[in-house]
Amino acid sequence: MKYESVKELKDSLKGIVEFGANIKTKVLDIKKLQEKTIDRLVFNATLNEDNNIKDASRYLINEIADSLGIKPASIQRIYELMGEGKLNGLTVPATNIRGLTYDVARAMIRSAIKHNAGAFIFEIARTEIEYTKQRPAEYTTVILGAAIKENYLAPVFIQGDHFQVGLKKYQLDPAQEVNAVKSLSKEAIEAGFYNIDIDTSTLVDLSKKDIDEQQRLNSETAAALTAYIRTLEPKGVTVSVGGEIGEVGGKNSTVEEFRSYMNVYKKALNGNIKGISKISVQTGTTHGGIPMPDGSIAKVKLDFQVLEDIAKVSRKEYGLSGTVQHGASTLPDDAFDRFPPTGTSEIHLATGFQNMIFDSEYFPSQLRDNIYKHLEETNPNEKKPDQTQEQFIYKMRKKGFGPFKKEIWDIPEENKKKIREALEAKFDLLFTKLNIKNTLEIVKKYALTSDVTRKIPDTLL
Repeated sequence: MKYESVKELKDSLKGIVEFGANIKTKVLDIKKLQEKTIDRLVFNATLNEDNNIKDASRYLINEIADSLGIKPASIQRIYELMGEGKLNGLTVPATNIRGLTYDVARAMIRSAIKHNAGAFIFEIARTEIEYTKQRPAEYTTVILGAAIKENYLAPVFIQGDHFQVGLKKYQLDPAQEVNAVKSLSKEAIEAGFYNIDIDTSTLVDLSKKDIDEQQRLNSETAAALTAYIRTLEPKGVTVSVGGEIGEVGGKNSTVEEFRSYMNVYKKALNGNIKGISKISVQTGTTHGGIPMPDGSIAKVKLDFQVLEDIAKVSRKEYGLSGTVQHGASTLPDDAFDRFPPTGTSEIHLATGFQNMIFDSEYFPSQLRDNIYKHLEETNPNEKKPDQTQEQFIYKMRKKGFGPFKKEIWDIPEENKKKIREALEAKFDLLFTKLNIKNTLEIVKKYALTSDVTRKIPDTLL
């Protein structure tokens, strides 16, 4: 699987892919590429210790994807159609893939192909980028590799989720923390993240009596970040930017808070700068759910009325696509078909898929034990006095994906295939309930992409 040299990489592509400094990359044998070669390229783009081999693999995957019509895209125009009332009755799933990324993406894409779906998003949050050890360029490359593998020849939406301004860091040095989010946004857009959710909801101050003042710092900081993102956009792309009025896990959002946020936000944008396309609200969920002492997840009372009320106002008064629901992957299956009728334009899913991986009978038990032991040994201060061992592991195991990335990749293929099949079945259910079937043609027509010119690495010449 591992290339020992760039020459070995180049030799493995003979008769399969044609590339060079002055020629357009062309796939000569798609069957051979999809059988084994793309697996090998993705592995080396992710895990090869030699940066020359890693960079060459990433370049080739991006070039191959581009030649096949698989391009990173912005969902902006599709969300504008929602805001105009021309596209209704669906909720776009956005899935955070924390680990086993290539396999989870393949499962998601296989389900999409089955349902002729295009309106779905791959995403990763600021914090996840750090603890899963997946920088934007790597994440994009793996997603594109999965699309090549499964022959999904269409635009793909990749999103920066919760590009969050941390409150504690902001209080210590506001400029430095905002600049950190700007820097990450630049890195992400250069990697093909043409959808970014700005999360400045941490700056909401509910101690203030006036609602405008409660939201002001949130709104003004979001506006400043939006304006900066607009300066980074490649030709042909308007990045879809999301805002947030209520921190997930906090009090439920209100229409009044949303109007206040938008009015201050629009004024702060100061000009013809394109604003946000959607608004994240708090409805009663928490990220990952609330683990009980035995490790099970507490039932959540989700307020669909909040989603519906704010969605109506967001579309009618501001032309947004609707509301965004976070922390939804651990909800019961029968909850998901309730989102499209409420005007929920997007729903974020993460922990539920992580749970399916770790709890699968096909996830090697020894590897799981090693991960849990590592988390206990390296995070002794993270366990709260009132937490059971099950609660601690449930909350912490997401941080096992980064340190054990290679070991997780090396899970036997027969095991990974079974995990992919279970994930695909879950995506089948979600894509059906969220009503994104037969959205592929809409996506092909309205997704915003850019023709990117990449410099070939000298080592490939």
